[in-house]
Amino acid sequence: MMAERAFRFGRARHLVGMVGLPPAAPGAVGVIVLNTGLMHRVGPFRLHVDLTRRLNALGYPTLRFDLSTMGDSGASAEAGSREEQIRADVHDAAALLAGQAGCTRFVLVGLCRGAQSAHVACSEAGVAGAIFLDGYIYRTFGFKLRHYLPRLLSPARWRGFLARKLRAALAPEEEVSFGSVYPPRAQVRGELAGMLARGLRLYFVYSGGIGEQLNHPRQFRECYGRGVADHPALRMDLLDGTDHTYTLLCDRERLFGHIESWLQEQFPAAPKTAPAG
Repeated sequence: MMAERAFRFGRARHLVGMVGLPPAAPGAVGVIVLNTGLMHRVGPFRLHVDLTRRLNALGYPTLRFDLSTMGDSGASAEAGSREEQIRADVHDAAALLAGQAGCTRFVLVGLCRGAQSAHVACSEAGVAGAIFLDGYIYRTFGFKLRHYLPRLLSPARWRGFLARKLRAALAPEEEVSFGSVYPPRAQVRGELAGMLARGLRLYFVYSGGIGEQLNHPRQFRECYGRGVADHPALRMDLLDGTDHTYTLLCDRERLFGHIESWLQEQFPAAPKTAPAG
């Protein structure tokens, strides 16, 4: 039977997480799931709970935990940038899962801001792969053509555009942004190329909920070039029709199916130990 156990761990015992241990032989790749934005480790609508339990059932040890100052985790009282804290936290998480399950290799999983944290932590020793859910993607010239050209040719779109502009001119001025500031595209492309050169296996999964940022599967190649996009250790899927947090059960099943398929192909779970006798 799969067992879950809560831990307080880390260099200052400031981190809190939940380890899932399947009845698998030591040495299976461990899966570490990072916070989505400021959200608690359970994930949006318990996404991380459902995912880790599904992976446990397939034989993968898992850890879903709160990064420093998020959820139930406190601060380490160490000086350093947020990126340095994330790397140190993932180092501590890998050490915990290694001690509990005998893992020597790890796959990081993150959604949105969690994907950005996973990107940062891919430089940690032992990280063999990452699953980026709605990770970095940049608007390309092709995106703009596909996005704006149909609107320019539609009279109804023009009427709607002018109506919105009029309402905005009459409304009180307000500026709201829920996005994050991306690093330069060339930097991210170079970092991804470096990960692939080090032997990491990467899986990008994009939801239909980021249509304002991604509107066609080929945009990934437009964004990062063939050297990254066509690398044999990288896969990209666009799950059209899903929302950003996979609220619907059918969308969640679809996502889990893709993740499970990729993990079993790239990092087969260790075989279960046969009972003695």
